[in-house]
Amino acid sequence: MAYELETVRTSQEIFYYLLERHELREEDEAQLYKAYTEQEEVQNLVKSQGEIAGSNIDRYGNVIYLIPKEDNDFLGFSKTQLKGVLCKSGATDKDYYLSQFVILTLLVEFYDGQGSSSKAREYIRVGELQNCISGRLKEGAERQAEAAAEDEKMRGQAGNAKEPTGTAKEQDGVVKKPGEKNQEGIAFADMMQAYEALRSDDKGSRARTTKEGFLHYILVFLEKQGLIDYVEQDEMVKTTKKLDNFMDWNLLNQNNYKRVMRVLGVTEDE
Repeated sequence: MAYELETVRTSQEIFYYLLERHELREEDEAQLYKAYTEQEEVQNLVKSQGEIAGSNIDRYGNVIYLIPKEDNDFLGFSKTQLKGVLCKSGATDKDYYLSQFVILTLLVEFYDGQGSSSKAREYIRVGELQNCISGRLKEGAERQAEAAAEDEKMRGQAGNAKEPTGTAKEQDGVVKKPGEKNQEGIAFADMMQAYEALRSDDKGSRARTTKEGFLHYILVFLEKQGLIDYVEQDEMVKTTKKLDNFMDWNLLNQNNYKRVMRVLGVTEDE
């Protein structure tokens, strides 16, 4: 399909703008915004360039966003980069996954996935967030320990019974061990171990080796990405319109919400 030179040039201008700022607001660049929203050919070209660059181009409200895909380490962040920004020196994978769990917990506390808007509250105190993290880690570790004990019990019972030959399991070419389950979840015990290894400091320490400092640098990072407002003097966290839009329009549909709650081990009636 042939495009006019002016159409191609406009699409390139929009895409370069998004590369620089990751978002294009109607009030900031009305002409480019109008070209994207009103000219289908321009929009298709911009989206095509985004796809080649390993990113999605999406419009929420009156803002157009460039959103790097999960495996895009060039426009986004690699695991190594995030570990360096969010965790203490010499951090392990346990520390990294703990940082992701903190972010996940923050999102769940703010958004409930219900109604026309998924947002459930306007702010959260840092101390309350810290208590939520501790509580969810403890509950998750206890559930997994109980599940492991129950699974071991089932294995013992199955081991005492003779397995018939030529069963359907064997005919499929895959033989599961007695009591084996396909579980979706996260290693709560490992993350709780990493969390408990951090010191507690009621003096507001910013050291990454403390629980308070660990949480502080995660919040600072999220604020730099334009996702939250972190009011340090009041120890308060608020979400931005950017994050609200992402959650309402893209990240938190009902399927994703239920999956997140399942991973965290939250029941529907909790």
